Amino acid sequence: MGSCLSSESRRPHPGSPAIRKRKSSKKRSGSRNSSFDYHKEELLHRIPGRMFLNGSSEVASLFSQQGKKGTNQDAMIVWENFGSSEDTVFCGVFDGHGPYGHMVAKRVRDALPLKLNTHWEVNIKSEDVLREISLNTGSSLYPEDASLISADVEETEKHLEVFETLKESFLKAYKVMDRELRSYTNIDCFCSGTTAVTLVKQGKNLVIGNVGDSRAVLGTRGEDDSLSAVQLTVDLKPNLPAEAARIHKCKGRVFSLHDEPDVARVWMPNNDSPGLAMARAFGDFCLKDFGVISVPDISYRRLSEKDEFIVLATDGIWDVLSNDEVVKIVDSASSRSSAARSLVEAAVRAWKITYPTSKVDDCAVVCLFLDSNSNNFSTSSTKDGDKTFVSMESSEVSNTMDGALSPPVLNRSCTVREGEEVSAGSKEDASEQDELLPKMGKKLSALDGVSRVDTLMTIPRFLPDREEKKAAGGGSKSKKK
Repeated sequence: MGSCLSSESRRPHPGSPAIRKRKSSKKRSGSRNSSFDYHKEELLHRIPGRMFLNGSSEVASLFSQQGKKGTNQDAMIVWENFGSSEDTVFCGVFDGHGPYGHMVAKRVRDALPLKLNTHWEVNIKSEDVLREISLNTGSSLYPEDASLISADVEETEKHLEVFETLKESFLKAYKVMDRELRSYTNIDCFCSGTTAVTLVKQGKNLVIGNVGDSRAVLGTRGEDDSLSAVQLTVDLKPNLPAEAARIHKCKGRVFSLHDEPDVARVWMPNNDSPGLAMARAFGDFCLKDFGVISVPDISYRRLSEKDEFIVLATDGIWDVLSNDEVVKIVDSASSRSSAARSLVEAAVRAWKITYPTSKVDDCAVVCLFLDSNSNNFSTSSTKDGDKTFVSMESSEVSNTMDGALSPPVLNRSCTVREGEEVSAGSKEDASEQDELLPKMGKKLSALDGVSRVDTLMTIPRFLPDREEKKAAGGGSKSKKK
């Protein structure tokens, strides 16, 4: 979901106090443009098995399409043989918002997997050392004697060990990633950010980390062999009681606008901005002191033979298609290589029908296929795909560098929001969200009856001149973001 910032939306509401921005972060001694330069970034894009543009491989299909609001702020990645392990794959989709949202999403796409892999390797080595010490001392890692533990229990312990190791790695990687975004001088993350729904699949073990309102859904077969959808993540929006409680505790405000009463937003304590429509995100440092966090919601699942594929997608998909509809579209695609594209095209058609007065949102989809059966898979796009992945991103990196020196583009602000009717079912959706894993068969969109939900409503108005005058006179202290 992209930011929709118009010249009107940038004006504060009457009576709203202006926000004074602290001195430029360029003066901070610890600031830097990036932890890895663009030469390393280009090398990163050439790694075999790492895909981030439209295409497919034997196990995955990726497709992203720009909406009608300007720059595509969605990003995606599939990294096979992740961590140099043949049975491991990393996937993620990222939905940027704000004037620099497209840059934030791409930077997180490139940097987060590296950080996760680094912390994962460290945690694995630490566990190996502890295990070796335990064996050398003749003690057991488990309270029971090893001879008395059944094979099932040992297997369960291994699964839990994988989960705990990856969980700790996810938490550390997300924390370091957000801290690094704060230090960037060429990407202003004060009012820009991104969602992130990421997963690591190692064998049958699946661990998912999620911030924001992008979503992961599993397509699985039931006892009658019918295909059903299982939602793997929670849309972390401010209407969830736990999220709202944390924001209120940090003096942030949560309320909805009159023309979209079922879309909860996060606002600063004394200013009607920015109106962020999610409770967790990378970036968005204007709200990090007021309850918005980047701590991921982490979950684990042991995959079975009945599980067929996982769909990761930004809210451009989920706002117009239900979980069951998404699973059916992917299952009925003519080939696996075209599954992601078929889903995006179906979502675009649904946007035009459901919200004819609104501009179509950006869409990004990753379909990860879990079984080894590739009879219905077409590899026509994979051979030429590697060259395309590199050449397109090289120009993209160049554009990003240029964009870092130019003013933020605010042409994503042309969204038309008309209509004030809200369906009666939206309250049920909110209560289902409260139960964390909602039942299938119902749309979880908060958009019913509303033309369009913008991630950000306004950006704070800064008065740097007044700030500098006060700072010079010693009358104010710089505010910690």
